[in-house]
Amino acid sequence: VIAMETRDAPPAHFLIKIESFSLMQKNGIDKYETHEFVAGEYKWKLIIYLNEKDCDYISVHLSMSDSNSLPPNWEVNAVFNMFLLNQISGNYHYSVRTRRFHGMKMEWGFSKFISKKILLDPSNGYLMNDNCVFGAEVFVLKREAITENLSLESCIAPYKRDWKIANFSKLGHEWKSKEFSVGGHKWIRRISWPTRFCVFGLYWLRDLYAFQKKTHWFSGSINDWGTFSFVDLATINDPKKGFIVNDCCLLDIKMTVKGVAQVSPQ
Repeated sequence: VIAMETRDAPPAHFLIKIESFSLMQKNGIDKYETHEFVAGEYKWKLIIYLNEKDCDYISVHLSMSDSNSLPPNWEVNAVFNMFLLNQISGNYHYSVRTRRFHGMKMEWGFSKFISKKILLDPSNGYLMNDNCVFGAEVFVLKREAITENLSLESCIAPYKRDWKIANFSKLGHEWKSKEFSVGGHKWIRRISWPTRFCVFGLYWLRDLYAFQKKTHWFSGSINDWGTFSFVDLATINDPKKGFIVNDCCLLDIKMTVKGVAQVSPQ
């Protein structure tokens, strides 16, 4: 038995009213296919089974129509809702499903959409004066998704590099290294000190006794990253600390690229 939701709005694409519903069973009509309707630029039919697999339930299916006009190896991914009108409340009870339609499977639906016992009981509001109303709406999913592939690496020795930064006091407010390569990508090391703190870019950082270890995912939109309070300028300029000797600063970096994600269209 499927779970149903309730809403006020009618189906966007198709409604079928069945009059004298009881005569279908009496006349041996086990299946009814509706006329075609169009949704998402494709043609569809609603199929109502009275005795599909379980004679105690009504089955409702959605089928693609006129597939001969479609290209070879076609497939259509769709979200479809099946409806049943409650004629007492005026609300529509419905269930949702997402399926892939293709040449080998052109029909999907609900084999136990509603039990006959519930449908035939007038107090439930689905069958009034021997009339009932089914409906459908179909939303075709466009293939606009992208694929991301994450390749992780293990047991990689970290990249190590030392820089001797001369004339530290004359650098102004920023220093940049030359371009270097790690993990198949190009990087630049940057230091800036716009405030009282010294800011270092990238993620495994060590400068003599001052060090920090950071991990970060770089991307096309976030390709510059670092720590904004690596060491206080008062500390780094204090001769007793040993960070600046003969106006030179030593910078050491250890860096490992643990994984690379690549994005491509479908």
